[in-house]
Amino acid sequence: MNARPEPVPIADGMPFRLMGEKVVLREKRLDDADDDYDWRSDPELATFDAVPALRMSRNDFRRIFERDLANPYPRQLNLSIEDAMTGIHIGNCMFYDYDEYRGEAELGIMIGHKDYWGQGYGSEAIALFTNYLFNERGLKRIYLHTLKWNTRAQKAFAKVGFTPVREVMRNGYLFILMELLLPDAPQA
Repeated sequence: MNARPEPVPIADGMPFRLMGEKVVLREKRLDDADDDYDWRSDPELATFDAVPALRMSRNDFRRIFERDLANPYPRQLNLSIEDAMTGIHIGNCMFYDYDEYRGEAELGIMIGHKDYWGQGYGSEAIALFTNYLFNERGLKRIYLHTLKWNTRAQKAFAKVGFTPVREVMRNGYLFILMELLLPDAPQA
């Protein structure tokens, strides 16, 4: 997939947006909180992250969500994924565990709106985001962990160029570590 982010001038006070054919990646907003709460409370979706479904109240979640928006963690970036045609919030993507010295970070993505599964929205979002991370953030390596049984996610990541590295056991779950290297970057 060759989705390239459109150049979007980002100045103080300007919202972050990456636009593709099917998706728009944009800053999180307070009105995303209800979708995020519903997705994180969904037992089926929680299985894809190997975590229990969220059990706190919607109001408590909203307070934490609002606090996190006001005080973002500097070593990560959390974005919302919208359907480019309708503007519907369909999921989230993020990078975290940013290591400036090594030029690498971990990627996470979730298409929470199940009507959008299996239609290429996730692959395009991953392609847009990884291109941004390589070209604008200067990363040399992007990695992720996906559950070994989640072959649909592995295919989406492979479609963008991620390759399996090894199996990793975390908290009793078997994951596949996958990575995407900046073209022509030396391997770590």
